[in-house]
Amino acid sequence: MATKDKTEQIRELVESLLSVDNQYFIVKISIRPINNITVFIDGDAGVTIEKCVKLNRALYKQIVETGVCNDGEFSLEVSSPGVDEPLSMPRQYIKNIGRNVEVEMLDGRKLEGKLLNADEKGVEVEEEKGKGKKKEVLRHFLLLDEIKSTIVKLIFK
Repeated sequence: MATKDKTEQIRELVESLLSVDNQYFIVKISIRPINNITVFIDGDAGVTIEKCVKLNRALYKQIVETGVCNDGEFSLEVSSPGVDEPLSMPRQYIKNIGRNVEVEMLDGRKLEGKLLNADEKGVEVEEEKGKGKKKEVLRHFLLLDEIKSTIVKLIFK
């Protein structure tokens, strides 16, 4: 079976398992050629390890029962995207409103600032430039389809 077909089948299985509680959503599914299946999920209020373990067990069972991997040999990992994973969908941007982000645009521009707002089309980022009396605050309205990547920046105080 082609990888794309398997990916779609896995997506359908995960969506049906997550449909019970729609605060969780799929971020990414990847299958490497030797049937190493990785599923990244996220939630509006985050994802616990317990939720990942529960989904992993249920999904593993369904993959076996439905024969998605005909030879029966596969590995499965279900986790949340790490802090180093870029935001990839509007729901992730919305979840991270109020946090500091680093945005790289398709045209090569980069900016850092606070994520103020987000919707299905774009985001608003507040960037501070300069210090003291020369400090200026700029607001940028960025279309999602013009963003190459966005990383949440962790700030330790």
